[in-house]
Amino acid sequence: MPGTTAPRALVVDDAPENRMLVSALLVQPGFDVAQAEDGEAAVKAASLNPLDLIVLDLGLPDIDGVEVCRRVREFSDAHVLMLTAQDTELDKVVGFEAGADDYVTKPFGHLELLARVRAVLRRGRPGGSDGGGLLRACALALDFERREVTRHGERVNLTPTEYNLLLQLARNADRVQPHDVLLRRVWGAEYAGERDYLKAYVKRLRQKLEDDPSHPRHILTERGLGYRFATR
Repeated sequence: MPGTTAPRALVVDDAPENRMLVSALLVQPGFDVAQAEDGEAAVKAASLNPLDLIVLDLGLPDIDGVEVCRRVREFSDAHVLMLTAQDTELDKVVGFEAGADDYVTKPFGHLELLARVRAVLRRGRPGGSDGGGLLRACALALDFERREVTRHGERVNLTPTEYNLLLQLARNADRVQPHDVLLRRVWGAEYAGERDYLKAYVKRLRQKLEDDPSHPRHILTERGLGYRFATR
């Protein structure tokens, strides 16, 4: 459509061949792609221009991808797709706790990378409407019309994935949401078995929303079943 702005992506990898490969793949679906060869350059590039997607290598020569993600999350809600040579639950959890949205393990196929990109973009960004309404739970207030969350009157900055998970829990307040239901509705059907994703993001929400994250009042674990958003 005339006047439509192309989505912006940043590819961060110290290997030029990897940057060129990923950049070429992202150009195909219409991304405007920039590149960075190390972590400091990535943080600077992300701070200068609004981004829709960051494809971020975990192993960088200066600061690692996890630290880059933490820094970027201080000012950006861009989707972050991590590239890693390892596929361990610990690596994923650390990355998710820093604010990553998804992982792709090297070596990866072209179709796999593009499928992961489409999956993270499906989760949307803050700014749209979720049908209106306001939910209050003690010090928390969720304004579904504005897609805004406040705690003790102060706005809470959430990534798209964090907000979508909270939305799914809050729309079903005081009812248990099974693990696989949350994973399918927030991440997609292909993620139904990825409980480490869910566990890490629940931890992030508790850190941002609970007065005492180690003893949560609102985002409760129902052992063996799932999670529940308690309004009292």
